Parts: sequence; structure tokens; C-alpha cells
Amino acid sequence: MFIIDTHLDLAMNAMEWNRDLRQPIAILREREKTMTDKPDRAKGTVSFPELRKGNVGLVVATQLARVVQDNMALPGSGWHSPQQAWAQTQGQLQWYKAMEACGEMVMIKDWESLESHVAWWTDGSPNEDKPIGYILSLEGADSLVDLDYLDKAYAYGLRAIGPAHYGSGRYANGTDATGGLHAMGRELLRKMEDLNIILDATHLCDDAFWEALELFNGPIWASHNNCRALVDHNRQFSDEMIKALIERGAVIGLALDAWMMVPNWIRGVSTPKGTSCSLATMLDHLDHICQLAGSASFVTIGTDLDGAFGKEQCPDDLETIADLQKLPDMLQARGYSAADIKAIMHGNCLRFLKNAWT
Repeated sequence: MFIIDTHLDLAMNAMEWNRDLRQPIAILREREKTMTDKPDRAKGTVSFPELRKGNVGLVVATQLARVVQDNMALPGSGWHSPQQAWAQTQGQLQWYKAMEACGEMVMIKDWESLESHVAWWTDGSPNEDKPIGYILSLEGADSLVDLDYLDKAYAYGLRAIGPAHYGSGRYANGTDATGGLHAMGRELLRKMEDLNIILDATHLCDDAFWEALELFNGPIWASHNNCRALVDHNRQFSDEMIKALIERGAVIGLALDAWMMVPNWIRGVSTPKGTSCSLATMLDHLDHICQLAGSASFVTIGTDLDGAFGKEQCPDDLETIADLQKLPDMLQARGYSAADIKAIMHGNCLRFLKNAWT
């Protein structure tokens, strides 16, 4: 089945983890087997061959560069000026362009190109020579030096923005922070609406989430989020927040980061096997949203695989991203219809984008 993944940090893996994603996973893991600088070394799950093997032909791919001042949360996990962060995102953009130049990827930025790309990926021919389609998203808006930079980003293809990431950002407060949008954040949302850029509600803290939904009248999705009712953390959405997104016609991508899937996860201590974290655990979160919605029309898959974690912190029954192909049978076993399964794996996202872009 054709699959869309609404959140992958591909450029981060290429540029900061130094992974040549054109290579098979086995080669990437072999190169990293003696490396200890990051906990997910030799445990990666995403590469272009695995995406093609799994028929994951369209992804929402990120640019990501936070600005972290000395007095902010998570010191050392970002850049000390927006100009530095902007330069980092431009390096990431050039990697995507290099992948386009060698035929590995193709940017999707309007409905016409998306429609033709999906038709190609679903024509029954082998995937080996097909480029991975990507919609460019900015995870955290810190790198936009000022709002004039939003015009530059839209011109090169940016089509979705999550205003915040972790902590207090330049435009909005994110995970583990409190407080609403900053003044620049409110202006950002107004300009995003004018440009028809998708608002990614993922990572917005509760205060900023509710203010953003009140202010922004354009298309909204949550690229990678799970349920607070099942794992009680401010990174997750409460039932009230999920219902508000459903009312706005959003799609919510279910994530495969173990700490978001099972309660009481301890980084570096807990294991997927020890916590019984599996693909079925993610489907528990998906089921919860479908029950709140009364249908399967608002859920999709937004794995966040290799988003600074690997096999040590993802479902025990997932070796690579190609194992997303296990999900249709698992959904069928839970009683989902064939139409619902297609909707979850790609249809809901396509419907959302058609509405947003036409």
C-alpha cells in the first residue's frame, strides 16, 4: 500500500548525523558501529532504499534549527543567533536540492505536482528509480530572522511551519514551556495565512496552541503527535485539543517515538521490549483519536523515525521504516475497513492537502 509519512528529519540525519541516506541501512549501521557520540548510533531506521521498499513515496521533510540563548531551557541544543540558525536551515535545503539533482527526491509544493507524483508511485511499476516526494516543513520558526525571511522560504518551497519546538522559542512557546504566542508569533501566523502555509500544531504548548487556533484561519495539521490520555505529558495532545483539531479538519500523524507511546519511559534505561512498545501501541493512540472523532478520517502516520532516536527507542517490531507495511494488516485485524485503512495510510493526508492547496 502507498504510504505517506508526515514527519521525517531527513536533512538533520544527513547533515548532523552524517548519514548518506542513499545507502542501505546495513551500510549506515556498519559505519556507525564504533561511534558513541549519540545514543542512536548504528540504530538508524530510515534510508531511501528502505522508504522505497516500504512504498513510502511521499514524506513531509523538515528543516530544523533552534535558537537557544544562555538563559533558556536546553542550553547547547541550538544556535545562539537566528542568523546562525537560518544558515543551518539553508545548508539543509541545499542537501535536499542535491538529492533532487541526483534523482533521489522531488519537491512537492502544489496540488498538481502532488497528484502526478502519487499517480506515478501507484502505477504498479517498480519503485527503484522513483524519487521520494517531499513537502518541505520548518520545525520551529526560530531560524526566520524576521518575517521577510518567510517570503524567501515560501519562494524556495516551504509549505508548513511549526512555530515552536522545545522550550521557549522566538515566535512561540513549545514543549515543556508555558505561555502564549509572542508578538512576532502572532504576526507570523497572519503572514502564514496570507501565504496559505500550513500551521503544524505539533510542539505548541497548551497556551500557544489555543491562541494559535483562535488566531489562525488557514489549514492546520499535527505532523507527529500522540495522546495525552494514554501518555500524560505536555508534548501530547489532550482530548480537548484533539477534538478542536478535528473540528478544524486537521489530520494528526501518529508518532513512533517510544517515550510518546508508553507511559513512564526513561531515556537510556527503558527498552522497547521491556515496555512492550510495539506498532500495536501506536495503534492504541490512533484508536483513541478515531473514537473521539467517530471515524478514521483525521489520522495518518507521522513517524518521526530517526528524529534523534533509533531502534533503541522505537517499536520493538520495527526494524526499518519499511515495516510500516505491517500496519494495514494490523488495522484490518482491529476491524478497520479497507477504505479506512487506505485513508489512514495516505488518503486522509491527500484529502487534507487537496483542500489546502485548491
